Amino acid sequence: MNKKEISYEIIDYSGNTNVRFYTSTDNGSYIPFHWHRAVEILYMQEGSLEVTIENTSFTIHPGDCILINANVIHSTKCTSPNKAIVLQIPLDFMEKYIPDVQQFVFIWDHQTKNPVKKTKLEMLKTTLEQLQIIDDIRPDGFILRFNSLIFELLFQLYHNFRVRIFHSDLSQQKKDLDRLNFVLNYIAENYQRPISLDEIAGVAYLQTGYFCRFFKKKMGVTFLEYQNEYRLSFIYKDLINTKDPVHIILERHGFTNYKLFRRMFQEHFGCTPTKIRKNTQNAKD
Repeated sequence: MNKKEISYEIIDYSGNTNVRFYTSTDNGSYIPFHWHRAVEILYMQEGSLEVTIENTSFTIHPGDCILINANVIHSTKCTSPNKAIVLQIPLDFMEKYIPDVQQFVFIWDHQTKNPVKKTKLEMLKTTLEQLQIIDDIRPDGFILRFNSLIFELLFQLYHNFRVRIFHSDLSQQKKDLDRLNFVLNYIAENYQRPISLDEIAGVAYLQTGYFCRFFKKKMGVTFLEYQNEYRLSFIYKDLINTKDPVHIILERHGFTNYKLFRRMFQEHFGCTPTKIRKNTQNAKD
């Protein structure tokens, strides 16, 4: 997880397919709130993943398939090994074939019991599985088959799952995200040192009090909470991938209040850092 993947995530798309598609295997990660200018589809195959989309948190399990619309703030947490199909389709690519795509969002209920809606979702999951197979095998003519499946999936999204939104909502969302982009990138570059409220409010060109209200409304947490959660994401990664002492990891990522760290870690992961490290090592063995 690189610093630039937090906040506005810059995604490296394939020049041949114009999308990012891969099978993710994750032994453990925590990615705090961020967004990207792309529609993201997650199809869980093994294990589970905790997802928060704006103010709604839930856990997805094998067979669950969810969609996160472009520019929607979300976070994920993996506390045990999982495997999932990940597809990210940039809006710039979609606009070439769906000129009015920014007037829509794509919505489905991954737990629907409605037989018609369930059939439509199963069709989309089958297309994702076909993409995974062709991506794994890569036969002659791979690009032709892969791209044909991407267009099939776009057709399914457009016809089965689109919902129109209002222009005014879209315009305000873009304005707010542009401002947040400056703020979160600044945190990414400076998170290892204390950042004061006055300093970060200045980055957003807002008065401190207004900035605090703006940030909490858009991100769902206060600036100080987000700053510590951002640090926690790197601490968690180092905890499960290195043997460095916990206090060294905390110092590396600018977390100076050990008591606060222990409380936050317990709230996020339900156990101590030592136990997480031990469980992860056992899973690898």
